[in-house]
Amino acid sequence: MRTLPDKISDIDLPTGHFHVDEGGYLTDPADWNEGFAAYCANLEGLEMTDEHWQVIAFMREYLDEHGIAADARFVLKFLAKKHGTDKAGARKMMFELFPYGYVKQACKIAGMRQPRAWSTG
Repeated sequence: MRTLPDKISDIDLPTGHFHVDEGGYLTDPADWNEGFAAYCANLEGLEMTDEHWQVIAFMREYLDEHGIAADARFVLKFLAKKHGTDKAGARKMMFELFPYGYVKQACKIAGMRQPRAWSTG
């Protein structure tokens, strides 16, 4: 859990101007666009595939529908249903897609605020 105030930085991309905290997470998820996602994925060393984009789209839809970021367990359910697998299989897929973790990579790329405390699912 973080206790220090955020240090905000500005990022100018061809797709817009973004404010990020010291971890590189958007300060306002409403500012997100695919250009920002591609920028973050590049910083994380990820080459985005259709599967990555489907997870990101699910996360964005969940945010729009519920007003909060999807917990990893909801993304695991999404992957399990989509691929007809169990929780263990979905977890394996999640870490194949986002090897440094759900919060570190998926949440950042999807434009979520950095959680104050979290579980990686």
